[in-house]
Amino acid sequence: MGWRRGSGALSATRPSDRNARERAALRRVATLVARAAAPEEVFAAIAEEAGRLLGADHATMSRYGPDGVIRMVAAWNSTGAAVPVDTPWNIGGRNLHTLVSQTGRAARIDDYTNATGESAAIARKIGIRAAVGVPVTVEGRLWGVMIVESRGEPLPADIEARLAGFTELAATAIANAQARMELRGFAEEQAALRRVATLVARATASHEVLAAVAEESGRLLAAHHTTMIRYDPNGASTVVAAWRSTGGALPVGTRARLGGQNVSTLVFQTGRPARIDDFADASGPIAEAARESGVRAAVGVPVSVEGRLWGAIVVCSSRAPLPTGNEGRLAGFTELAATTIANAEAQTALAASRARIVATADATRRRIERDLHDGVQQRLVYLALQLRAAQEAASPGAAELAQRLEDAVTEVTGTLEEVCEIARGLHPAMLAKRGLRPALKALTRRSAVPVRLDIQVVGRLPEQIEIAAYYVVSEALTNIAKYAHATAGDVQVATGDGVLEVRVRDDGRGGADATGGSGLVGLRDRVEALGGRLWLHSPPGRGTTLQAQLPVGQARPPTVGDPGLDAAHSAQAVPLQPHMTT
Repeated sequence: MGWRRGSGALSATRPSDRNARERAALRRVATLVARAAAPEEVFAAIAEEAGRLLGADHATMSRYGPDGVIRMVAAWNSTGAAVPVDTPWNIGGRNLHTLVSQTGRAARIDDYTNATGESAAIARKIGIRAAVGVPVTVEGRLWGVMIVESRGEPLPADIEARLAGFTELAATAIANAQARMELRGFAEEQAALRRVATLVARATASHEVLAAVAEESGRLLAAHHTTMIRYDPNGASTVVAAWRSTGGALPVGTRARLGGQNVSTLVFQTGRPARIDDFADASGPIAEAARESGVRAAVGVPVSVEGRLWGAIVVCSSRAPLPTGNEGRLAGFTELAATTIANAEAQTALAASRARIVATADATRRRIERDLHDGVQQRLVYLALQLRAAQEAASPGAAELAQRLEDAVTEVTGTLEEVCEIARGLHPAMLAKRGLRPALKALTRRSAVPVRLDIQVVGRLPEQIEIAAYYVVSEALTNIAKYAHATAGDVQVATGDGVLEVRVRDDGRGGADATGGSGLVGLRDRVEALGGRLWLHSPPGRGTTLQAQLPVGQARPPTVGDPGLDAAHSAQAVPLQPHMTT
């Protein structure tokens, strides 16, 4: 026989009726689980169905927390007045919550007179005299406890077994909810990583990628704020990217000394992930600044570039310790950050190498021009003078000799002019002595095609910028004369917004192709080595436009971590269009 509550006492019920009622209750709960109802809805249904089925006065479901605190997740009362959901209390004393937690098995108390602890006090307050508790186990782990309680006599002996079906449904609902959460978290993590990876693949500016890493990782891990730091050789760290959930992130470029007990220093000392779950005991300048900003816990993961420790990503919480799996979830972001940094360093090294090559070539040109001027040219001038003197000293009757001397003078003079032209092509002296404006005027005057020059430049510019601009115009005019079949050209040179812009256009046949020569390839190397960009637009039949932009305030390659690094990235990110051959 079973039991049911009636008129304040437990009375007998037929087994067939009891089984039918039990199957119906379990079926109603199972339907909710199958529909993937919210866990809170399933828990509430389990508490009510179990309480009604078993004739209890009160039924609850509670969850064990990692901090030793129990929280009620569902409650039902036969009179309609239940203990509020989410009510917390500490494990301890002699009560069902503590007994089930300690043993992992079902437990009962038939008389609450001698029960102790917070949950026992709450039970006595609402008139509970006896109770049975059954563990809720999820994937082999004790998750919580299901309890039915009576204000009268002890509950029947088979209550534990009959509650098992409900706890199994609760465990299934919890496992399903956790699986959905994990799947959703995995999908969100992959989406965040994909967004950052897209920026890396597009060769986006390094500071933008690192800022995206900080924001995406911070949002994914529900952090208070996230910073990415670079370790400097002088025992300090520098913020290279930062994000804060409420805005007002730590400014990029902020420096702090390492030392003490804090995440940044621990990662630097060990080269491994580190965490601090309570900043009350943290120390050092970084910890002091973190406490002032409300940080209570933090996790840091190293960023290693080509086998060396470069910096770290640190995510912080203003509430409770961060989940233990955060270190692993940050690994994908640190790998993308490391790729970006390695690319930036390689780009910087390439820009520096190209700049050195260009500077060496310019120095060689100047040396050759000087050697020609001081050596060969002077000797040819002297030879021409000697020939003229010999011609004048020849006797009037030596007509044949005089003619030969005249031919020799003509040949020497022509050779001297060719040497002067070569010297001007190597490195125009006017550019070095007087600047870009006079040099371009002289260059356009010598053009075989009529050229209009519009130059809006005041004063002198950095030497490498003037040289690059001169050779852009020189190469373009040479190509116009050789290949464009143009009737006129137009040269515009102007400064503005921190750049020197050079644009050379013609009305020729267009259709220029970069594959047939190396002149503009060399120009691109020269321009990009200075942090500039070079474009060419040459539609067939519509003329050709060559355009260059050069940073007038920066004639050196930028360094890693410097905002100027983005100029080098931009130069590479904008490919040279098919251009004229030389």
